[in-house]
Amino acid sequence: MSAFKELTKGIYDQNPVFKQALGLCPTLAVSNSVENGLGMGLAATFVLVCSNVIISLIRKLVPAKIRIPVYIVVIASFVTIVDYSMNGLFHELHKSLGLFIPLIVVNCIILGRAEAFAGKNNIFLSLLDGIGMGLGFTLALVLLGTIREILGNGSFLGIPVIGASFKPVLIMILPPGAFLSIGFVMGFFNWIENRKSN
Repeated sequence: MSAFKELTKGIYDQNPVFKQALGLCPTLAVSNSVENGLGMGLAATFVLVCSNVIISLIRKLVPAKIRIPVYIVVIASFVTIVDYSMNGLFHELHKSLGLFIPLIVVNCIILGRAEAFAGKNNIFLSLLDGIGMGLGFTLALVLLGTIREILGNGSFLGIPVIGASFKPVLIMILPPGAFLSIGFVMGFFNWIENRKSN
C-alpha cells in the first residue's frame, strides 16, 4: 500500500467513526460543540501518532504474551502527557472534556491501531497510519460538533452564525442529539456507498 493511501485511508475509506463505528463513546459525549470536538480529536491524534511510532519501534522486542499490557502502558504514558498539558495550557477545554481525556487510554481506535497496524508495520507506515486515523477521527468530531452546535445553539465556535429569529433545536446539544447526528451522517455515507456500488 502506498504511503499516500496509508495517510488518507482514515479520512474516508476507513474512517474510525463513520465506517468502523469505533470510539463512539467520546464521539457522542464531546461532539456538542466544534471546540470540544477539535480538542478531543487533536488529543487523540497526538496519542495515536506517538503510540503508533513507539509500538512499531519496540514491536520485535515485546513478547507476544504481554504485548497488550505493554501497548496500554505506552498509550497511557502519552495520555498522561496530553492530560497534564491540556490542563495547564487549555484549562477551560480540559474541564469541558472532563473524564474523556484520561479515557483515551481505553479508546478502541488507539488500541486497535496499535494491535492491527503498528505492531505489524514499520515506523514510517505506522506514523502515517496514526496521522491518517487521527485526522479522520478529528474530522468526524468536528463535523458532528458543527452540525450539533449550529442546530442546537445557532453558533460556530461560539460565534452566532444564524439570525436572532432562529430558534435553537435544543435536543441537538443534548445526548439524544448526538445519536441523531451520527445516525444521519452514517446513513448519508452508507447512501453514498450504495450509489457507488450500483
